[in-house]
Amino acid sequence: MNKPLRRVAVFCGLLVLALLIRVNWVQFVQSDQLKNDSNNRRVAIERYSTPRGNIIVDGKAITGSTTTDSGDFKYKRTYKNGKMWAPVTGYASQAFDSNQLEKLNDAILTGTDDRLFFSRTVDMFTGGKQKGGNVVTTLDAKAQKAAFDGLGDKKGAVVALNPETGAILALASTPSYDPSTFAGMTNKDAEAYNALLKQNNPDDPMLNRALRQTYPPGSTFKVVTASAALQNGLYTDVDSKTDSPVPFILPDTAHQPLNNEGSIACENVSLREALRVSCNTVFGKISADLGNAKMKAEAEKFGFNNAKIDTPVRAAESVFPKDNRPQNAMAGIGQASNRATPLQMAMVASAVANGGKLMRPYMVDQLVAPNLNVVQQHTPQEMSRPLSPENAQKIQSMMETVVKEGTGTSAQIDGVTVGGKTGTAQHGENNKDNPYAWFISYAKTGKGTPVAVAVVIEGSDTLRGDIAGGKLAAPIAKSVMEAVIEGER
Repeated sequence: MNKPLRRVAVFCGLLVLALLIRVNWVQFVQSDQLKNDSNNRRVAIERYSTPRGNIIVDGKAITGSTTTDSGDFKYKRTYKNGKMWAPVTGYASQAFDSNQLEKLNDAILTGTDDRLFFSRTVDMFTGGKQKGGNVVTTLDAKAQKAAFDGLGDKKGAVVALNPETGAILALASTPSYDPSTFAGMTNKDAEAYNALLKQNNPDDPMLNRALRQTYPPGSTFKVVTASAALQNGLYTDVDSKTDSPVPFILPDTAHQPLNNEGSIACENVSLREALRVSCNTVFGKISADLGNAKMKAEAEKFGFNNAKIDTPVRAAESVFPKDNRPQNAMAGIGQASNRATPLQMAMVASAVANGGKLMRPYMVDQLVAPNLNVVQQHTPQEMSRPLSPENAQKIQSMMETVVKEGTGTSAQIDGVTVGGKTGTAQHGENNKDNPYAWFISYAKTGKGTPVAVAVVIEGSDTLRGDIAGGKLAAPIAKSVMEAVIEGER
């Protein structure tokens, strides 16, 4: 072969080699990037060519799929009682993607998860269409309905946990929305979606207040402050007098008193009495006496300052701040820069109810293949131990006094031991806006402690004082606890 031909052959060989390298690069290295590219229409068409798997509550699907004539997509998502379940499911939309459980479990629901390889292989050989798997939740339908109905037209949230496992039994947020209204990709779907956005709707119905909104926890945080006092040995007997002057002047201030609500007697009262009537002076001074470092450490054992609490939907970080002495005293009564999600305060009640052991919250029990084989089973996990068993029992006895003869009497349930704590958190600059009404609680039966609940109501028009939590939030918590107990029976 002469020299020019040899050069041409070498050049052609290099071109073929470059082509092979490029093909392999595209097929293997860039495959995921191309597959997930928003401009890859074929992937989207394939995704909506079959019904989506379902999200399951109490053995029944709360989602579904229906055929659609809009565009190239054959199926779109449907929801049963979508407004009630939206804080749990999130949404799956042809036009606006997905979020929450729909997003986090998309591979299982669409059938593309690697763990469904055997199922896909069987479908390929039998000629069947690819099917999605199911997401089995821990939710209790009756508890969820009690929470959603209890909130009604109020703006707020409810979280109920099983203290012994961490399973989420109810997760409600209002106002809410129906994900079915924008599951497709028509102009009507776009209008429905845009109408829900915060810039177009100040009530922000798409905000998951149970997981993603933080509030000053108000007097419900006094449970954490009491726990810090016992754990650090500041006090050991919940029925002995405390060193609590009235007025209590905030540290490093000359004349700034921390006031109590109304005319309640709080001078040197016991921890039990202080929690029963909700003395700001007692718990503010405890926080000041312990100091910011010890208060912060105890709050963190309950879950504060943890940016990675995944349910699997990630919760917003609840914050007990590193702060100066006067602000630390205020944080000890759930004010200042102290912020908590409803999930976080349900975790506080749950840890107390579970003998001081905090279980990691979760709401997905199983991921199930189309052939009903379990591909993932959740195992309950201990998160921390903010209280010794002995001190947990002491806090329980205090919280039970609050419900028996304190500000939480409206949460009483016949034949059931209920512990709770009301709270009214200041809201707005100089406390000018109506306060947030809180209630945290748990219920004990002869079979154990099946439920702990946190309820928050935004912008209540009830009179100030902890009784706001007792009037507005406690009855909702009671109905949720009753629903869970009835299910246990």
